[in-house]
Amino acid sequence: MGVFATADDPGSTGHEQVVFCQDKQTGLKAIISIYSTTLGPALGGTRFYPYASEEAALTDVLHLSRGMAYKNALAGLDLGGGKAVIWGDPEQVKGEALLRAYGRFVESLGGRYYTACDVGTYVADMDVIARETRYVTGRSVEHGGAGDSSILTAWGVFQGMRATAEHIWGAPTLHGKRVGVAGLGKVGKYLVSHLLEDGAEVVATDVDPRALEWARTAHPQVTLVEDAAKLVAADIDMYAPCALGGALNDDTVPALRARAVVGAANNQLAHPGIEKVLADRGILYAPDYVVNAGGVIQVADEIEGFNFERAKLRATKIYDTTREILRLADTEGVPPAVAADRLAERRMAEVGRLRTIHLA
Repeated sequence: MGVFATADDPGSTGHEQVVFCQDKQTGLKAIISIYSTTLGPALGGTRFYPYASEEAALTDVLHLSRGMAYKNALAGLDLGGGKAVIWGDPEQVKGEALLRAYGRFVESLGGRYYTACDVGTYVADMDVIARETRYVTGRSVEHGGAGDSSILTAWGVFQGMRATAEHIWGAPTLHGKRVGVAGLGKVGKYLVSHLLEDGAEVVATDVDPRALEWARTAHPQVTLVEDAAKLVAADIDMYAPCALGGALNDDTVPALRARAVVGAANNQLAHPGIEKVLADRGILYAPDYVVNAGGVIQVADEIEGFNFERAKLRATKIYDTTREILRLADTEGVPPAVAADRLAERRMAEVGRLRTIHLA
C-alpha cells in the first residue's frame, strides 16, 4: 500500500497525530493531521493543492487542523479537529485509483478522522473515497450525503457579515455597503448572490479567468478588479477573503481600507500579531473559523443522517455566535480572534473533561 508513518509526538504544535501517506503506483502523497479528539472524532476536509514543497504542505495542514478543532468547538459540534492535504495538481494527477488509495489511509485510522471536501476536492471525489472508507462526509445526495457544503459555508459567512454589520453600523444588513470579495470559487459564488440579494454593492477578483467570466455572465453588476492587491486598496466597507489562507498579512493589512473583514478563507491571519494590527487600525475582524463553519455544520449533520433544513438552522446561528464574540471582545478589551479562541478553548476544556467521568 505504500508508506504509512505516524508522528505521535509532532513537537510543540500540540497535535495528537500526523500521518504521512504515500502510494507510489498512483502518485499519492498526502498528510493527515489530527489536532484534537477531545470533543469527538476529528473532522476536516481534504485539500488537493500543488504545494511548492512538502514543508509547505505540512505547515498548511497543521494550521488547518488546529483551526478545525476551534471551528468545530464553537459550532457546538461534538467533533474534534483534523485536516488532510494531498500534494499535487488535481487537474493533472487526480484519478479514481489515487483517491481510493487515499481512502484506504483514512480507513486505517479507524474513525479517528472523518474527511470531507476542501480546495481541490469535490462531492464526486468524496463518493470515490467512500468506496474505500466509511469515514467520509460531504457525499452526493444520490449516495445519501449532504451534497455541496459550499452552500451552507456561504450562508454562514453571510450571517457573520450581518452580525458584524450590526455591530458596526447598527443594522444586520449589508444594504448600501460596498463589499470586496477575493475569490469566486465554490463559496465565493454563493456569497456574492447573498450579498446582491441583500442590496450590497460587490467588488470582486479571482486568479481564475473562468471565475471572472462566470461573474460577468451571472452578475454583470459586480465590479471586477485586476487582483487582490487592487481589491484591498479599493474603497470598500467590508473585505471578504474567500480563497487560500494568509490573506491578512504585513502587506495587505496596512493597505486595507475596509472597516471590517469577514470571509470564508481558512487561516486568514498570516502570523500571530496581525489581529492586533487590524485592531489598532480600527478594522473589525470576525474570526474566519467562526463565520465559515457552515460547511462543517452541513457535513457533520450528514454523519447522523442529513437534513438540510436542520443544518441550515444550525448554520444560521453563526449570526448569534459572531454577535457574542464581538460583544465579548469589546467587554474584555481584546481582539475578536482572542475572544473566539477563549470561547473555543473553554468548551474544549469543560466538555472534554466529561470524558474522564467513567460510569459503572
